[in-house]
Amino acid sequence: MQVRQISSEEHLSYIAGRSSVSFLQTPAWGKTKAGWTSQSLGWFVCDELVGAGLMLLRKVPKVEKYLAYLPEGPDLNWEKTSDVEQALDALVVFAKARGVFQIKMGPHTWVRRWHSETLKAAISQEVAKVIGQVPADEVNEAGIALLSQLTKLGWKQREAEASGFGDYQPRYVFQIDLAGKTEEQIFEGFNQQWRRNIRKAEKEGVAVRSGTVNDLEMFHTCYLETAARDHFTPRSLAYFQTMWNAMRDEAPERISLIIASHPDHDGAIAATTMTRVGNHSWYSYGASTTAARDLRPSNAVQWEMLKTALREGADVYDMRGISDTLDQKNHLFGLIQFKLGTGGYAQEYVGEWDYVLSPIWAKAFDFYMSRRR
Repeated sequence: MQVRQISSEEHLSYIAGRSSVSFLQTPAWGKTKAGWTSQSLGWFVCDELVGAGLMLLRKVPKVEKYLAYLPEGPDLNWEKTSDVEQALDALVVFAKARGVFQIKMGPHTWVRRWHSETLKAAISQEVAKVIGQVPADEVNEAGIALLSQLTKLGWKQREAEASGFGDYQPRYVFQIDLAGKTEEQIFEGFNQQWRRNIRKAEKEGVAVRSGTVNDLEMFHTCYLETAARDHFTPRSLAYFQTMWNAMRDEAPERISLIIASHPDHDGAIAATTMTRVGNHSWYSYGASTTAARDLRPSNAVQWEMLKTALREGADVYDMRGISDTLDQKNHLFGLIQFKLGTGGYAQEYVGEWDYVLSPIWAKAFDFYMSRRR
């Protein structure tokens, strides 16, 4: 097995033959990341393309040394043990020849799932503080085996943060199964509060529509308010414009914008971006205003995204990251509480793993990045 750089066209052709890959593993995503360069990689056996991935490269100033990052990738046959070892060995050989001192990757392979009712019971009975302490409803043996194999092959995982969010990308996400379901079945799967909030938004005159590139500024104004309220550093308007243009150029369905408005309020009162690759749709960025919170626009926007995902043929609607906390006193509890109301499930991935080719350069780069923060 060998790894070679492939063209964006070859990469997209590979993706088109898959049911889905992470939107972070599309060529378009590489174009959105300022400070990084990107390459599409192919895994070949006897000139047959058997896997692909997007590799982001972060250069050390003034020298040809790089951190390589494959967010939620690469897309490989992670279930076949012999293939995994060959594929990762080939990746290391490819990276080493190009001055990479450390590889970070996050195989998009799940390990455990917990149904909403299971977690609701654990919360009400106060039997666990974090999701991992609750017996899982479903276990992916291939994911469990991959965890063991990565350790055996010398890959290492950073100690999880207290929030359970993982390293760069979330280790725990919340998803809703859409396969074979109707809108009515999905709506009935919501808890009473969610159904009530969606009906209230409609009764109060909240209008929800699809946006265009011209609405990104409106979205961003709402997003800045959310960032100030929730104490996170916001992305710039230019970032979202670049992301929109790159992803829409790649495929029209790759990204969409949903806007909620109301006659009594200027601009957007809630807005979200949604991405899709194949049969998987993701809620990616969201925003809402404090003044219109009682109109429940966030529930209305999520409901519109779910209906859109279903119409477009998605089998999974992914609400993205959650904290692993089940402690109602934790300030992050509201995030999982909101998503549990949809009737979906929490899912744990194998998480992100590092392979260090040069400990000296890896340590120096960590120090350099810590000084920049």
